[in-house]
Amino acid sequence: MIVLNVTYKCKPDMREEFLENIMAEGIDVASRGEEGNIKYDYYFPADGSGDELLLVEKWRDADALKEHGGQPHFARLGELKPEFVLETIIERYEIER
Repeated sequence: MIVLNVTYKCKPDMREEFLENIMAEGIDVASRGEEGNIKYDYYFPADGSGDELLLVEKWRDADALKEHGGQPHFARLGELKPEFVLETIIERYEIER
């Protein structure tokens, strides 16, 4: 299994609008519906402060993750990012079951 922790450092006061756009366009739902997706969820810090948005993704294997990277909704997320995001940090973990 592959786990990605994707931290989006959003432009000031743009975090909620970024997530609203993701959800309005169905990017989250489409990603969850992909073959090999185990988890695809967004999180805010517990205290609600700051401009970070965390995405936790879990994929069955490298092939499923590669397939995800070729999807139109993945490309659309990339198109949205320049409007809302200053930096993206991706942590990748491979977990053996």
